[in-house]
Amino acid sequence: MADTTTTTATTTEKTQGRRKLLIGEVVSTKMAKTIVVEVHRQKAHPFYKRVVKRSKRFYAHDENGTAKLGDVVKIEETRPLSKLKRWQLNEIVRKAAQVAPVEVKPVS
Repeated sequence: MADTTTTTATTTEKTQGRRKLLIGEVVSTKMAKTIVVEVHRQKAHPFYKRVVKRSKRFYAHDENGTAKLGDVVKIEETRPLSKLKRWQLNEIVRKAAQVAPVEVKPVS
């Protein structure tokens, strides 16, 4: 019998895993090229089994400043960009409603 062994080609290069994606609402755009995104999630309590709402804020990089306050955005995990920024803006899922600024008339 002839020896027929099949060898699979193994690559030595390291494959990059999938990056985490989160969807949340922009709650602050006051910093340059940075947005703060609040992500809400629901989790069952370990003992009481009741659904509890949890939220966490993530600092994300927004290079062009396209995201505005109230927008729903998708952020993607990336390398550390600063002390707090570990995420970057991937896309804007839904724009916030544009509200005209209210003019306040002084009382005289």
